[in-house]
Amino acid sequence: MHADPTPPPLIYVLHSGNLYGTEHMALATLTGLRERFHPFLLAPPGPVHAEAMRLGLEAHTFESVAQLVRQLAGALRRHEHPRLVATGVSHSLVAYVLARLMNRPLVHLHVVHGGTDERLSYGRKAWMGRLPLTLVAVSDFVSQRLLAHGCRPSQLTVIENFLTRPHSRQRPVFVLNGVRRLAIVSRVDPIKRVGLLFDALHKHPGLADLRVDVYGHGSDMAAMQARAASHPQVHLHGFVPDAANLLADHDLLLHTCAEEPFGLAVLEAMAARVPVLVPNAGGAGSLIENGVSGFHFSANDPTHLGQVLQRLMHTPASRLNAVVNGAQHALAHRFAPQRGLTDYTRLLEQPHAI
Repeated sequence: MHADPTPPPLIYVLHSGNLYGTEHMALATLTGLRERFHPFLLAPPGPVHAEAMRLGLEAHTFESVAQLVRQLAGALRRHEHPRLVATGVSHSLVAYVLARLMNRPLVHLHVVHGGTDERLSYGRKAWMGRLPLTLVAVSDFVSQRLLAHGCRPSQLTVIENFLTRPHSRQRPVFVLNGVRRLAIVSRVDPIKRVGLLFDALHKHPGLADLRVDVYGHGSDMAAMQARAASHPQVHLHGFVPDAANLLADHDLLLHTCAEEPFGLAVLEAMAARVPVLVPNAGGAGSLIENGVSGFHFSANDPTHLGQVLQRLMHTPASRLNAVVNGAQHALAHRFAPQRGLTDYTRLLEQPHAI
């Protein structure tokens, strides 16, 4: 056998080629660990490949299980002790079977970003307790859901999401009182509850002066466009690759999904020095200390959402700046990239299993 090259390979298999939170975190992890491991991304076609190329990461496409098998087999054949991270259940199973057949020791992490479908997002993960891998939950909320579905605590660890790419644009400090321009960065699917905003606008005519920009696309887009016809202050932009870079043009990020397992856009807004408003439930709610690093509203309650938005339209600039500073403290400590990268390194350097 040939000796492994230095640095050792780190294969990251994504179940999606999109460029939402899961894909951004894969790129952040590979970029952050590139001095310790050689990053190698495998993903279906999509915008994640262009972003990987921009970051200087090696990336390859697969469109079927057969193509994935060929890609993984080649990587396992070239390297004696590869590390592998996967986000799809079937992809973890493929990697395990190949490693067994090829007698290749494999350090194997399965990252669980969660989702809104209990069975698909959490229930199917429990059977992986039979495999020699570590389940990595991206939040305490995700960890709790996995435990509720029978995952073993000894196989489970929590590594919260983080940001590694610098933000070139940050919002200036608030000089005027109140928020006037609001952003939503989200898929426009029913479970994301973007319609909650329209419910709040309907119930509270005083919000008519609040401009809203929605960045994202999904199955609920036509329904939201129809509702936006009655609320001309709402602008639906569809999917925008650099939406994070546009946050600095806004006074507030609104997150409406109470079932969100994490909410990377919340950290993006923090980094852009933009206050955030999230439900008081789910993974996104757990990221914020109400009144300290952001604001809460009662989950799935458009009346309370409207009331909070009306208050924020008149909140003193000093109060908004204090919350922005609280968010910066959270980014520098709880969500520090080095903290997450150190945890991933520790797991990836554990003894190899087959």
